[in-house]
Order: sequence, then C-alpha cells, then structure tokens
Amino acid sequence: MPPEILARPDLFEYLMQVEGQVFRAVATRQTVKVKFGQRYYFIKRHHGVGWLEIFKNWMTFKRPVVSARNEVAAIQALTDLNIPTTPYVAHGVQGCLPASLRSFVMTEDLGDIVTLEDVAINWQTQRPRLQYKRALIRQVAEIAGKLHAHGIYHRDFYICHFCFKRQDDGQWPPALYVLDLHRVEIHRPPSVPMQIKDLAALYFSAMDARLSRGDWLTFFKHYYSAWPGQDWRAQMGASVWQAVRARAQKLYIKYQRKLRSGVAM
Repeated sequence: MPPEILARPDLFEYLMQVEGQVFRAVATRQTVKVKFGQRYYFIKRHHGVGWLEIFKNWMTFKRPVVSARNEVAAIQALTDLNIPTTPYVAHGVQGCLPASLRSFVMTEDLGDIVTLEDVAINWQTQRPRLQYKRALIRQVAEIAGKLHAHGIYHRDFYICHFCFKRQDDGQWPPALYVLDLHRVEIHRPPSVPMQIKDLAALYFSAMDARLSRGDWLTFFKHYYSAWPGQDWRAQMGASVWQAVRARAQKLYIKYQRKLRSGVAM
C-alpha cells in the first residue's frame, strides 16, 4: 500500500469509508475492492453485530464472528502452514464491547482467478483430463487434511472457496488458494463434529462435478496422508464418513428444494 495512505492520521476511518467496487454487503459486513497506486486490494469491513446476533449464535452452538480479528488469525494460521490464501496487508479494530466492535481487514487482490466451482461446472459438459482432475483433488484433500490435523475448520468449506490464478492454469497443477476465512475456527484438540461439518460441505459442493469412485478414493488417500505421525485412519472410522455423506445429502436435498422454489442459498 502506498506510504502516503499508511501515513494518514485517520487511516482507520479512511479505510472504513473509502469507496470501491462492492463485492458483498450484508447488514453488518461489507467487502469492497479498491485501488491504491497500481494495485488492487480488498477491504472487508465489520460493523457491530449486536447482542441479539451474538445470543442467536450461541443458542445454536455457533461461535459468533464479531470482528476482523478472526480472519486475521486465520490468514496467519494458513500462512504458517504454507497454505496459500489472500495476502494480509493491514487490519484495525475499534471499540471494547463485542456487540459494537468496528473493524476491517485488508488483503491483496489475487487478480484474475478461477474457482473450483467454475471448474466443476465445466466438468459437467466437458470431461477433464484424468491427471489434471486428480491433481486438483489431491491438492484439495491435502489442504483439508492439513487444516483439520491442526484443528483449523473453515466453516464455509465449499469448492467455491478454492481458486487458482488464471495465469497459473498452465502449471502442473496450478497452486490452489483458500478464500473467505472470516468464519474460520481454530479448535484444539481437533474436533470430529466440526471436521464432519467441513467435509460434508466440501462433499455437498462437489456432488454435481461427476466425480468417480476413484476420484473419491484419491481424496481419502491424500486427506489421510496430511496427518503426520498419526494413524487417523483408525480414529476416523466408517461411521464418521457415513455421517459426512448423510449430512452432505441433506444439504443437497435442501439446495435442490431451494432451487425449485427460486430461493438462492
């Protein structure tokens, strides 16, 4: 970021207010793309979520996300594990009470990207090369296994949150980045229920990609390999994978109902 921006005495308010291309906006959070100098950045702004939202989350056994600190910690955790994600630039938090915190996290724009959701849509009509498909599956599995082995859970673990840079498509395979970390939860020791939720979301989001039994076996093999020094295969028995599949199928049925009713998930 240009030094003249960093030197502003009102930097927090400036980054909370500066206009840009709005990518997502909900009641308490907004993501905008801005340009400083010759580079683009994303600023994710958090406004007070309110006590009602906090209570609703706790009542449904969900940890509320009240500021950008969560995403900052997640970016650092993935960086420490050498898992590519959006590069951190800056963040700020203002306030004391969790219900009224104002905050932001600023990251570099990765540029022209392709998500695995885009890739999977193409696979529905154009059969991919087996080696290319398996290489991407292996990467997803290794990332998932490494995250879970370290007690890190994405909590929005869909294939649309994996991407590669379009310019890297000629590499073998293109390096995958993990996006949208604002809900990530770090839980030690590792949590099987949270693991099931993550894997079910991943399974559900890949159900239209026409993956074969061999593709799924590739995923399992490389997911397990990311658990160094642990016989996780013995700990994570068939009942866990059955729970993953059952949860994914419920998500898919719910998704299909929403599609038929014209409501987006």
